[in-house]
Amino acid sequence: MTTLRTRRFASRPELDTALAQRLAEAVSFRDTAATAIMLSGGSTPLPAYRELARRAPKPGKQLHVLYSDDRYVPASSEASNYHQSRPLLDALALPEASVLRVRTELSLEQAAEDYERRLAELLHSGVRVGVGLLGLGSDGHTASLFSTADLERARGHLAIAVHRPDGMAAVSVTPEFLAHVTEPLFVVAGGGKYDAIQGLLRQDPNLIAVRAVQGCPSVEFWVEQAAEWSVYA
Repeated sequence: MTTLRTRRFASRPELDTALAQRLAEAVSFRDTAATAIMLSGGSTPLPAYRELARRAPKPGKQLHVLYSDDRYVPASSEASNYHQSRPLLDALALPEASVLRVRTELSLEQAAEDYERRLAELLHSGVRVGVGLLGLGSDGHTASLFSTADLERARGHLAIAVHRPDGMAAVSVTPEFLAHVTEPLFVVAGGGKYDAIQGLLRQDPNLIAVRAVQGCPSVEFWVEQAAEWSVYA
């Protein structure tokens, strides 16, 4: 069973500050080996991205950035995870080749195949994927993996195209790719996720997020300790 290490935060600002610091340490590594970080989408990590951009950290010489998933929208769209993270990318000033985004200018299937190919090249080149951020939906999904059918289609792949329940399409990494992430980190804030959080805490085998990381030896779970969630163990 995956080891789950939980860290609770008394307030959203406390969580944001800790996440910005964790990312600052990840991007400023001084190891000579190439390292990647995986960013997630949604609103939860955005304050930390903005704070880190303000700090303008000097990235390691062989830093790469990739994404857990992205919606199939233009790269300039407000709904794009890549677009939402641009202030951070601009501050890091990485070479274009060091940022692995989902190329939504391609067809959906081509974008998924292209992302999978580049992820495979990254892994085969020996790049270590360190911190990998993941969100948690109120329905228990993570990245853009929403259902058992998504997980079944993901077998043998590093990335797949997904048709989301909200009617949008996306490209998502898979459990097979997540198994290569050495520091997977769920970051959760806001209300409406009580059941999903409880399922993650008890590692409910039916929860999609739990199944997505079952190949990871250990996973961190950072959560804002809202007053109505005081019953957490």
